[in-house]
Amino acid sequence: MRTLDDLALLVGRLFLAALFLPSGISKLSNLSGFTGFLAGKGVLLPQVLAPIAAATEVVGPLLLIVGLFPRATAIWMAGFTLVATMISHMFWTFPDAAAQAAQQTQFLKNVGIIGGLLIYFAAGPGAISLGRKKVA
Repeated sequence: MRTLDDLALLVGRLFLAALFLPSGISKLSNLSGFTGFLAGKGVLLPQVLAPIAAATEVVGPLLLIVGLFPRATAIWMAGFTLVATMISHMFWTFPDAAAQAAQQTQFLKNVGIIGGLLIYFAAGPGAISLGRKKVA
């Protein structure tokens, strides 16, 4: 059963990373566009926060993939996801019903991702990782 648990933790880490990494690479490749997007949302200091957010979406998934610093990575990525959700997916502010429904789906998806990251925080990376705990 332990091997199955470790495999599930690896696959879960890979799936979480797959959500963030392409987005981070896209943001890094068009940093000026992402900075403009943040500015349009009223984010303070978008020229400072855009590269930090893009780097988070690249470094965080890489740490998930290899399983290093699991608790710090989980909290960092959960916090990032919460902030991104509050910037982009406040569904209750959209006047159009269809847009509101679409944004509510995105909001709830992100809540689920945060839940998965909190489970990772508690469960750790498993044995198939660079961050596995050594048993004495």
